[in-house]
Amino acid sequence: MKKHSLVPNKGLSLSQAQSISNLCNQRANEISKKFNSVNNFSKSVEIKGKSHQIQKGVPLPINTVELLTEKARLYACQAFLMENIKAKDMLMNVVKSAMADISHLIAPERPDFLSTANGTLANVDEAWGWSQLTEKEINEYYEAEAYAAHIGQFIHEGSLLDDLRKSLPFVPAIEWINIKDNEKTPVDIHIHHNADDLMKLHEELAALHRKYEQRVNYFKAKVKNLVTAENARIAAHNHEIANEVTKQNALLQAEFDKKFVAYQDEVRKIRSEFEIERQKRISEIAAMRIQVDPRFQDVIDMFLNQLEE
Repeated sequence: MKKHSLVPNKGLSLSQAQSISNLCNQRANEISKKFNSVNNFSKSVEIKGKSHQIQKGVPLPINTVELLTEKARLYACQAFLMENIKAKDMLMNVVKSAMADISHLIAPERPDFLSTANGTLANVDEAWGWSQLTEKEINEYYEAEAYAAHIGQFIHEGSLLDDLRKSLPFVPAIEWINIKDNEKTPVDIHIHHNADDLMKLHEELAALHRKYEQRVNYFKAKVKNLVTAENARIAAHNHEIANEVTKQNALLQAEFDKKFVAYQDEVRKIRSEFEIERQKRISEIAAMRIQVDPRFQDVIDMFLNQLEE
């Protein structure tokens, strides 16, 4: 499980977090709509001295970079909130479904020799590696991943910007339209992008994309290295356990009689204490709220003000 930002009795409630997440999504969709009808030119024709528009020109917004970075920021904030909402649900489900762990107790019976499986550890996976990162690192990863993804969607092959750049050279200088039979009227074509501007925008966004993609790759590599190192440590630990099992097998028979009564008493004790602790933990988790990371505070505050109006 990845890190979460849940703390006792302060911060955002889950209902607030869900509402703000929905508002983040709505605002991001509004930004996306600003690019839906973008084109490279408008068309108009002059008839009897009066200009008539045939095609409306819709250039890229002047603040394209700002809109895209805002969109990425909204999705990053939404990812932060949704991960913490899921984290609380997961914590509660884990506690409610948990059973008292008596696996470390061995029911006495005519002794069999212990196997090397007793006490050995299983290898960790990528989920464990993510859990080793700090809260700050996890939140930076959410942010970098969102920026890299959404800026990349705008500049990669087949994107809006790519289509605009590819189609620009093929915009005709003039077109003709038949207003009257056997009479052609010129159509004015006004190009509102040029190749240099589109290239400059592409380079600016590509630089941003590289920056955030490098951070995403950094964290993925760090998690992989943590998992590799931990599994190496576990392998050494399991080797030591195997040696110890060999020594302990000689003592099992002598311990049988006295363990039987102690085993039953210990099981009852563990289960009773476990249930008390479980109920306490359920109450604690229910009171948990989301502590907002400072990087998302401005977005949270903006939507909180809307919710309070």
